[in-house]
Amino acid sequence: MARDKVCVVIGAGDATGGAIARRFAREGYTAVVTRRSADKLQSLVARIVEEGGRVHPFGSDARDEAQVEALFRQIETEIGEVEVFVFNIGGNVRFDIRDTTSRVYRKVWEMTAFAGFLTAREAAKAMVPRGKGTMIFTGATASIRGGRGFSAFAGGKHAVRALAQSMARELGPQNIHVAHVIVDGAIDTEWIKANFPDRYNVGPDAILNPDDIAETYWQLHRQKRSAWTFEMDIRPWKENW
Repeated sequence: MARDKVCVVIGAGDATGGAIARRFAREGYTAVVTRRSADKLQSLVARIVEEGGRVHPFGSDARDEAQVEALFRQIETEIGEVEVFVFNIGGNVRFDIRDTTSRVYRKVWEMTAFAGFLTAREAAKAMVPRGKGTMIFTGATASIRGGRGFSAFAGGKHAVRALAQSMARELGPQNIHVAHVIVDGAIDTEWIKANFPDRYNVGPDAILNPDDIAETYWQLHRQKRSAWTFEMDIRPWKENW
């Protein structure tokens, strides 16, 4: 009997992560969505169901090895085969270096670099024996250059990019497509709307739309392996760079 094909989104927030889960669910994938608190997934779950999709929410701490191992074990035994893995945890904080505590730096590193490693490792364990799969890591401007006040965030995002590079070279020959997407610009969220209203006053499509970002992830997954993309950056047409 055929098993469900599963898209796992680690860090399925209200914007990008949720949009990615919805996009794959519309294509017949069972969306497995995670956040540290399952309660925060209720609106996303309701929307996916309303749109006719299948979804399983999990409250899971991606920094905890035992929880991550249990998550993927449950997915593979009770839900279906992990075919798509998306790591979408942010970790964006801003502190001048003299104000950056060891706790802040360690926490950001755990949320980005360490959580990325743990979850991607378990996804690889599921995909490699089957010889297929797509793994996409969400990056940021900080993935390629550190800005003032972003030492912790840039350190974590640089590490995620390096992880993706290493995994692409290891897993590509095993028919696993690993990609890294640099999201360079403000994303259309309620937080941006409340704190940076000027972003909404510069013309249409001048801010990143989560659904349009999700479409990019879907197209990455559909690529033929003779022309796989490892890294791309996406930004609105009016972003300064």
